[in-house]
Amino acid sequence: MSAGSDQEDVPAGFESIDEVTESFAEAGYLTDTRLATTIFLTTRLAKPLLLEGPAGVGKTELATKLAAVTGRRLLRLQCYEGQDETKALYEWDYGKQLLYTQMLREKISEIIADTPDLDSAVEAIGKQDDVFFSDRFLTPRPLLDAIRGDEPAVLLVDEVDRADEALEAVLLECLGEYQVSVPEIGTYTAKTPPLVVLTSNNTRDLSAALKRRCLHLFLDYPDANRELEIIKSKRTGLPEVAAHRLVEVVRDIRELPLRKAPSISETIDWARTLAVLGVEELDPSVLADTANVVLKYERDLDKARELMPLLRDPNRTVPEQHSHDHGHGHGHHHSHAHGERVATETAPAGTDDKDYGKQVRAAKDRPGRHDEGYYGSTTSAPVQRRNSGVSSEQGSRSWAPHARKRPF
Repeated sequence: MSAGSDQEDVPAGFESIDEVTESFAEAGYLTDTRLATTIFLTTRLAKPLLLEGPAGVGKTELATKLAAVTGRRLLRLQCYEGQDETKALYEWDYGKQLLYTQMLREKISEIIADTPDLDSAVEAIGKQDDVFFSDRFLTPRPLLDAIRGDEPAVLLVDEVDRADEALEAVLLECLGEYQVSVPEIGTYTAKTPPLVVLTSNNTRDLSAALKRRCLHLFLDYPDANRELEIIKSKRTGLPEVAAHRLVEVVRDIRELPLRKAPSISETIDWARTLAVLGVEELDPSVLADTANVVLKYERDLDKARELMPLLRDPNRTVPEQHSHDHGHGHGHHHSHAHGERVATETAPAGTDDKDYGKQVRAAKDRPGRHDEGYYGSTTSAPVQRRNSGVSSEQGSRSWAPHARKRPF
């Protein structure tokens, strides 16, 4: 049984990749060629788009801008741990069903009034059972609403990595065939397939079956020039020179071993904060006083505030924390955290300091520069127990109760 009609042709949406770039720019979202190409293919191939990457790089905002640019309504499914299919697909309105039961009880005499025997009366009452599980008692949730709705939609499945694997299995039918099966009614098939955007912060690995049904794109932090363009496009009110310095400071902060690195949206908030304070030139004291706008953990704040004078100078490098294990063969384990500031890195002879500073910053913009520990995951060295110099036999003898000879 099919509760929906055949799929209609998917509207083109965009005629070219350049149109994607221009349309999103007019909506206040800057895209590079790789992202614009992926969006173009998503609309043309009618395939879901899976966006993975650190929090705060614009994954969710991309879906909202896609709905605004294409003129579609936005349906959002916010995922969380323990979420079941009733919150994602549909649920039955038990209140209406109970009300219908009461009405049926009052009308039952009229229903069986013309029946000649008991079997006919039972059959007449049984015909009313189908009404309990019909569209009038079905409450659609975002997935079903996106499939059976008459208006084209953009379906945002936000932070899908926070949901349980059982919900991923529910998504497979919806993402693969753009249909939802309701056992009591039948199968709903989308008239116009929705544009589906899934986001993930990589808190866990998604199943291969889910990824196979999607176009995949990893959104990382943009390079310095792109991030500066984003800040300028948001009209924060911060002077361009100060905004340029702020981007450099934020990028250096992201290189620190933080629990949570500053996101792009937080960088924009920091720029607006400095503009409200009337800051025209950045100095370490102002940066330290307002760093809580982008750093939300006290440990991260302490690390950044300590290095603010160093981060302010673009020609210097950020010191790293090192852990050294000295294996001398004596069973001793030494762990040293070097938090001292390093000396200013000077340019080679014959090289201008300003040009050399640009080279240092450009080296940080290389693709894949973030390692596994970038998002705050740290590994600690195993704790070594101090050798007490007492053997196990000596210990057992020292704690054993003293034997007392009994006189015979």
